[in-house]
Amino acid sequence: MTIAPRTPTIQSKLPKVGTTIFTVMSALATEKNAVNLGQGFPDFACDPLLVDAVDQAMRAGLNQYPPMAGVPALREAVAAKIEALHGKRYSAADEITITAGATQAILTAILAIVRPGDEVIVLEPCYDSYIPNIELAGGTVVRVPLVPRTFRPDFDKIAAAITPRTRAILVNSPHNPSATIWSAEDMRKLEALLAPTDVFLISDEVYEHMVYDGRAHESAARFPGLAARAFVVSSFGKTYHVTGWKVGVVAAPAALTAEFRKVHQFNVFTVNTPVQHGLARYMADPQRYLALPGFYQAKRDLFRAGLAKTRFELLPSEGSFFQCVDISAVSDLPEAQFCQWLTTEIGVAAIPLSAFYADGFDQRVVRFCYAKEDATLRTALDRLAKL
Repeated sequence: MTIAPRTPTIQSKLPKVGTTIFTVMSALATEKNAVNLGQGFPDFACDPLLVDAVDQAMRAGLNQYPPMAGVPALREAVAAKIEALHGKRYSAADEITITAGATQAILTAILAIVRPGDEVIVLEPCYDSYIPNIELAGGTVVRVPLVPRTFRPDFDKIAAAITPRTRAILVNSPHNPSATIWSAEDMRKLEALLAPTDVFLISDEVYEHMVYDGRAHESAARFPGLAARAFVVSSFGKTYHVTGWKVGVVAAPAALTAEFRKVHQFNVFTVNTPVQHGLARYMADPQRYLALPGFYQAKRDLFRAGLAKTRFELLPSEGSFFQCVDISAVSDLPEAQFCQWLTTEIGVAAIPLSAFYADGFDQRVVRFCYAKEDATLRTALDRLAKL
């Protein structure tokens, strides 16, 4: 008797998720030989000294499993950095965890605290992993829009969204995709709003070292009422131009970290050893992250100066490595169609801001990434000058 092969039917946990706009636009950029200013990653190399540090760790035999929470030297380096910059001392042993990138860190934090039926507030537009992460945990997504065009937090709407079922709120500053930053006043308002509640904060701070014009990054770690309830997420990949290494870190109070690590040890267990040792050695010189605002502000200024000669309306770029523009004076096309046209006809890829809203809200704004070689930016600007 022959038994016919049978593939069971999967009931998708993420039925609304398809191919992301980033994948679509990058593929189109490759097909059309366009300058890809869509996806947020550098096209330049990291510091050779960082590669050397990782190479030395490999050659020294540091290639087996590290401790689950991360190499102690790297956790100590992170704790020292946070204390120096924000005045908050986290215990490297009990409150700092090295992760396989910031995306894994955010998912792990959500899985650690969110139960089926819990509500989690997200501020739209938002990074594309937040909503699927909440859904995977069985939570209910509560969307609160940032103020259109300015992308400032609307605390009246945030307050109205908090209910007895609210488990957490996700905040991202510097913000992807809008390139805005939260001020100290914003953070104090959030601190006061959450003070009488048991709501957790997941603070996505992966662009922490990309804040411009002399302004400071207002980490949740700076505010005691927020730090006490927060998972503060950062990214070595963003900071040191090595996004493909996928190494991040979470700082959180010991009680929160204990629950975070319970999930962490069973989804990735730990993060590759030689890279952790290399990063720890590289962080010994604080200038390697303290110089980052000047490095990226120069690229921002170069890009903005070129865009100012086009019909785009420039929105502020206060932080991150993104620049948003209003396309109203350039085209009547919806954002997504405009980005396809821009890639195909002009040879520059961008991302529609509507992709960062669950309902596809279109406000005539698209996002460019300027984490590129100056020559790449100039090529893109030469093409955009045709508009």
